[in-house]
Amino acid sequence: MTDNAAAELKMQFMFALRSKGVTDQRVLTAMETIDRAPFVRGIFSERAYDDTPLPIACGQTISQPSVVGLMTQALDVQPRDKVLEVGTGSGYQAAILSQLARRVYTIDRHRRLVREARAVFEAMDLANITTLSGDGSFGLPDQAPFDRIIITAAAEDPPGPLLAQLKVGGIMVVPVGQSDAVQSLIRVHRTETGFDYEELRPVRFVPLIEGLAPDS
Repeated sequence: MTDNAAAELKMQFMFALRSKGVTDQRVLTAMETIDRAPFVRGIFSERAYDDTPLPIACGQTISQPSVVGLMTQALDVQPRDKVLEVGTGSGYQAAILSQLARRVYTIDRHRRLVREARAVFEAMDLANITTLSGDGSFGLPDQAPFDRIIITAAAEDPPGPLLAQLKVGGIMVVPVGQSDAVQSLIRVHRTETGFDYEELRPVRFVPLIEGLAPDS
């Protein structure tokens, strides 16, 4: 691909983000800085700049860029924040978050995905991401509390252990709903007295599954 063609694709990519409602300049800058191509492998690599989800290893997907942008925007990450991501997948979402937060912890039940994401982070010199394999549905109690928590798999309800690891004043963004039906993206604010829930938009994610994956 020529430099001109690559620049044109990148311009279309950024236009697609804006047209879908990603307007936060810090988020747009992060998504312009982090190239999606290293996170898409094999026959799908030529579609890295399409605004569409794509298959990755272990039966998982890399999310649609505009959905990544909207979830990141809803999370409202601040420069001193410590962020937990449940569901590393390709690593693309964590890489975006690394541009906005002080520290990102990302966990996935598929060891292969964790290994591959970690290799991309190292190649891109993203030193503020800690990548772990494990059961993300229980969060990371040793590192809690978190300023922000993002879950990139659908739960029937926001998981209690993760809500408990959110700081007062913190924000969680999570897809909620049955895995084979319409899901809603929910933003949760933790207050001094409990949790406020805000429904953002319909989405479709793979289900949040407990336990380490046997294929890893």
